[in-house]
Amino acid sequence: MSTFTIFLVLITIVCFLLIIVIMVQNPKGGGLSSSIGGSTQMGGVQKTTDFLDKSTWVLAGALIVLVLLSSLSFSGSLSDNNKIIDASQSAAPKTTEKATPAAPKPVTTPEKK
Repeated sequence: MSTFTIFLVLITIVCFLLIIVIMVQNPKGGGLSSSIGGSTQMGGVQKTTDFLDKSTWVLAGALIVLVLLSSLSFSGSLSDNNKIIDASQSAAPKTTEKATPAAPKPVTTPEKK
């Protein structure tokens, strides 16, 4: 398995987790904390909101870092090892003879009847 494939799997997992964390949040401040009845016993409303905020930022940062690292590890089909045109074939061959223009064709006019 290549490193690019590993990064691709990690990016997919982080994206899925980021979607879940964002969907759990409520833009009006309720979110997960309002749906759990005894949330004050499990850490309080403010701590749940702080956790969701921090996890959103951490996952977003991890996503950016993984994308940048995957771009560094990506080796496309045009890498140094797989050149389409070799260096020996890249230059046009030199000609030593001077090219002479072809003789023009004689112009013929159609016969009138």
